[in-house]
Amino acid sequence: MDHSCVPVLEALQEFRRRGDVAYGPPGHKQGRGTDPRVAEILGMDVFRSDVLSLNGLDDRRQSQGVLSQAQELMADAVGADQAFFSTCGSSLSVKTAMLAVAGPGEKLLLSRNAHKSVISAVVINGVEPIWVHPKFDAGRHLAHPPEPDDVRRRLQEHPDAKGMLLITPTDWGTCADIRAVAQVCHEYDVPLIVDEAWGAHLPFHSGLPSWGMDADADLVVTSVHKMGGAIEQSSVFHLQGDRIEPEVLKQREDLLGTTSASSLVYAALDGWRRQMVEQGHELLDAAIHRAERIRAAAGDLPGLRVMGREVVDEGHAADLDPLKIVIDVRELGVSGMQAAEWLRAHCHVDVGGSDTCRISASITHADDDETEKLLVDSLRSLVEGAESMERLPEVHLPEPSALELEQALLPRDAFFGAAESVPADRAAGRIAAEMISPYPPGVPVVAPGEVITDEVLDYLRSGVAHGFLIPDAADPTLETLRVVARR
Repeated sequence: MDHSCVPVLEALQEFRRRGDVAYGPPGHKQGRGTDPRVAEILGMDVFRSDVLSLNGLDDRRQSQGVLSQAQELMADAVGADQAFFSTCGSSLSVKTAMLAVAGPGEKLLLSRNAHKSVISAVVINGVEPIWVHPKFDAGRHLAHPPEPDDVRRRLQEHPDAKGMLLITPTDWGTCADIRAVAQVCHEYDVPLIVDEAWGAHLPFHSGLPSWGMDADADLVVTSVHKMGGAIEQSSVFHLQGDRIEPEVLKQREDLLGTTSASSLVYAALDGWRRQMVEQGHELLDAAIHRAERIRAAAGDLPGLRVMGREVVDEGHAADLDPLKIVIDVRELGVSGMQAAEWLRAHCHVDVGGSDTCRISASITHADDDETEKLLVDSLRSLVEGAESMERLPEVHLPEPSALELEQALLPRDAFFGAAESVPADRAAGRIAAEMISPYPPGVPVVAPGEVITDEVLDYLRSGVAHGFLIPDAADPTLETLRVVARR
């Protein structure tokens, strides 16, 4: 296929060349009604390019031909049978993918280290989650993707499961053996969905971890805004094989997706695909070498422990994305959250993620010598400034097994059923009616339907005292918890 073509961008360019005057949404009328104070910050071109796809970039006679052409080019670029653009982010795309495989009351295997969007999908569609617990790295207090044997064991226990959802890479860049997990799923004739939100760049360089489509996954969801070059909420479904019908996936997406899709997202996805096909290997090659230099420089700084290939050599993960710089800061006497806040306040550097133990920085094709130097210099300043940071209450990290809570009710039944709020000191032994997700990274420690324990309560409440943000709990202070009402 001719990857110099960018159907959405070309249609947008032609729309602007024609000077069409629209008498429908959006109401700002290509920026004519935009408050100049807003345009001064956002730029007028954002509004000029904010066009309805139908009767704007496209028309009824073409039957959405512009978008379908762009999707066909994306599929060809990454080796998928079909690709579908989504303008609602992978938080919605993963819900759609799950709905395409399992419906209310049916079983679906799920990595328990899933983002809250996955747990939300379980609540919405009413599936029975069969949790596949991640491989826990006690020394780093880090969850890595589950292994193929873990998936096989759960499928043996639940042969009526409809499929498996695997999260890889994790927020911290560690990767699953997708091919081996896919082989296990296909032995049981069920599809493998891969939530590869952090992996949109993987198809475009052989020095990166395996890409889901190349490793026999049936459906892969990517967030192109995370490690790619598209704007926020840019997501793509990639489909191959016949275990998931494309018509079913389209219908499920239509059920959940917006009817006012953003042409800005479509155009950014279209342009990013062209850039990666034409220049991706070169750009990513430079990024990989840049990340190697940053990792080496950070590793020479006292008090910083940089995660590298040893995590693979130790058998914790199948692979590691070299573009994720993950740094344990505990030897500085501070938490990752404190380090992240200090870097923002003192160096104007926003790291990609942080938790109790570590910070992470994502290096992409957009980085250059200036951002490389800034990050290394800022990490050096962090080491020098750590002594001056306030010593906050310690977070009580639980043993890995304490995070594997009993699922006593279906998440949907617990979330939508009768509930009550109880003081935290009376919540142990009760069934959660809410999600409790320290953010970032947004992985629920407690999911609806799980039995709350003293160990998890101690962990969460000590985390709140330290500075955890828990935006999804009814009471973010965790003075009270929302639990299933007793009959």
